[in-house]
Amino acid sequence: MAGRHECYGIYEKYLKRLLDCVCSLAAFLVLSPVFATTALLVKVTLGSPVLFAQERPGKDGKIFKLFKFRSMTDKRDENGQLLPDQARLTRFGRMLRTTSLDELPELFNIIKGDMSLVGPRPLLVRYLPRYSERQARRHEVRPGLTGWAQVNGRNFVSWEEKFEHDVFYVDHISFLMDMKIIIKTVFVVLEHKGISVDIPEFMGTEEKEK
Repeated sequence: MAGRHECYGIYEKYLKRLLDCVCSLAAFLVLSPVFATTALLVKVTLGSPVLFAQERPGKDGKIFKLFKFRSMTDKRDENGQLLPDQARLTRFGRMLRTTSLDELPELFNIIKGDMSLVGPRPLLVRYLPRYSERQARRHEVRPGLTGWAQVNGRNFVSWEEKFEHDVFYVDHISFLMDMKIIIKTVFVVLEHKGISVDIPEFMGTEEKEK
């Protein structure tokens, strides 16, 4: 990873973070009515807390707390154990996920510096030891609200394909690349392309690079 840091360009070193701050703050202001309405509906429909926080690995594998609107109930079985995700995912929660409204609070993560507008999506901490050496390169940059994988198949491509897209992005970061991804993301979200709320867990790639 050190080699990657040494070859950062001006955009990666200085301008990308500035773009993240300006755009995320502007988006929060413009979308504040949507944010407030969604928060109210989550409160009424699913209860408190409105926000869901989960640890995710960021740049260089550093752990941070990712914020989302909650999309599941706290239903438990007779032993007090939480029911499986699909049993707790409500119709309203499914709508939040398919429209990506559940991800609006990630703007706070961008403002804090945990995330970027564009980058590999932050996945689960337990996936860290399952990556091949090449796949782990996705952590050489800040994770993003959207990324190259999200505009190239999103959830309808294999984990291996997603990670190849992530590594491609790491090696080709530029202002034009980020603008292309942001514009394509708008169309992907509006058209609901490649959306699936039933994503299989990544268990690792059988043949890891030596």
